[in-house]
Amino acid sequence: MVSALLRAFSNLSSPALRRVVMLGLALALASFVVLWIGAAIVLDQLALFEWRALNWLVNLLGAAGVLVLSWLLFPAVVTIVMGFFLERIVTAVEALDYPGRGPPRHTSMTETLATTSRLMGLSILLNLLALPVYLLAPVVNFFVFLGLNGYLFGREYFEVVALRRLDPAATQAARRRFGGRVFLGGVAIAALFAVPVVNLVAPVIATAFMLHVFEDLRRANPQLAAS
Repeated sequence: MVSALLRAFSNLSSPALRRVVMLGLALALASFVVLWIGAAIVLDQLALFEWRALNWLVNLLGAAGVLVLSWLLFPAVVTIVMGFFLERIVTAVEALDYPGRGPPRHTSMTETLATTSRLMGLSILLNLLALPVYLLAPVVNFFVFLGLNGYLFGREYFEVVALRRLDPAATQAARRRFGGRVFLGGVAIAALFAVPVVNLVAPVIATAFMLHVFEDLRRANPQLAAS
């Protein structure tokens, strides 16, 4: 699995992936800029108390809350944005590292986005529910973040990659059979999202990484490769 992660990092040198990174980041950051501007307008108009200092404190806490939520939701938002480019990412990595692979199973953009949106919606919901732990339980919060998002990201990225080669039923069966590997891969992906700067390209690295994990599993399991 470490080898798969290192190969994913090396794939970033590909011009095709660099273009995806730049475009995806521009769209994701634009969405957060809109969020921050909207929050700033709301907070500026908010006056709950007669005492100006108390209103200033409320505004400060509100701004801090928006920044914390931005950090927590960044993985989900960027992944949703990158969902539009996952096919391009996987195709570029396959051309680099698996040139002999045959044509993939046809998956529509609707199917890919439905899978991504469903799991990312669940990610947003569960991370919001875990927000008290994130804010009030130092140290423990980091492991909760890794465990929760490790499951979600492992499942999402594995399914997106596997559905290009397996039908939905076979994909679900493979995910359950190799659940431990998928979960550990998801934890590695969640850790990428927790590292500043690295999290900016984490969806691209995660997609390439899970593709390498899937291809390693196919080589080691002939029945999966034949699916």
